[in-house]
Amino acid sequence: MAGMTMIKAVNSALDVALHNDPVTCVFGEDAGYFGGVFGCTGGLQEKFGKNRVFDTPINEAAIIAMAIGMASNGMRPVAEIQFADYIFPGLDQIISELTRIPYRSAGQYRMPVTIRTPCGGGIYGGQTHSMSPEAFFTQIPGLRVVMPSNPYDAKGLLLASIECDDPVIFFEPKRLYNGPFDGDPNKPALAWSGHEKGEVPEEHYTIPLGKADIVRSGSELTVLAYGTMVHVALESVRVAGMNAEVIDLRSLMPYDMETIAASVNKTGRCVVLHEAPRTSGFGAELIAQIQEDCFYALEAPVLRVTGWDTPYPHAHEWAYFPGQTRVIRALKQVMEG
Repeated sequence: MAGMTMIKAVNSALDVALHNDPVTCVFGEDAGYFGGVFGCTGGLQEKFGKNRVFDTPINEAAIIAMAIGMASNGMRPVAEIQFADYIFPGLDQIISELTRIPYRSAGQYRMPVTIRTPCGGGIYGGQTHSMSPEAFFTQIPGLRVVMPSNPYDAKGLLLASIECDDPVIFFEPKRLYNGPFDGDPNKPALAWSGHEKGEVPEEHYTIPLGKADIVRSGSELTVLAYGTMVHVALESVRVAGMNAEVIDLRSLMPYDMETIAASVNKTGRCVVLHEAPRTSGFGAELIAQIQEDCFYALEAPVLRVTGWDTPYPHAHEWAYFPGQTRVIRALKQVMEG
């Protein structure tokens, strides 16, 4: 085991994938020589060469189109979109080509493409560097959507994504890149979930896609979260002194409804957390499915705590962020319902 931040864990996963599979390549804006704006691809070009780890023009549609062409010819590309906010110029490629080629070809062509992209707040990036657009991508048939919450999961899930024959959008929460405590006193404290020291095996391992993780057991209520919000959930539950079960979804598409339903049927109460805006956010899907599958077990309405329906502000980032105060209020409300 080695102590790793999420940045180092992502880098380690890419290192292992490049070493183990000669048809794997990594590319994106500043992903080669510079090593990525956050350092996730640092040192990989020097180690594996410019033909396998390389820079691209500032053209997200071309980055994804190139990945599609590579996958069509037997390669296993890992494309980086520098910020999730800038993935939308490539949306037509994702919807019309990447996810439909396997369907149109009746499975003759697979699309083992992984698209990595940082998401969420945490760097005072304002409206153009802070989006959490995961809900958009859960609506695209044939696309897997993943978001880890800690270094151990980041490496295992990323390796599983790269080795998967389906296309995967792999969201990396920027707030967690350097751990929940990164030295900035203005940021709210977050509790860590599992592998408290960021202990990550240096060798190859995978975590199954589509399987949630129960990071805290409890019997009074269920809290569903993913990415940064897992740590908000853990800290909120601790401060509130509640016997709550906290589930880290890890995969949003497909999501692990079996684990969710088992927990909600046990506790009878549920709160859903996500950083993205409230309206049509992924929490709405979860609540609808819980209502269908667990209606007769519910003792109170399912509540959600989310970002606001506005662009992510710069100066007031942590007022926008769905933090501990709002979460504890929801936890108490659902217990009284």
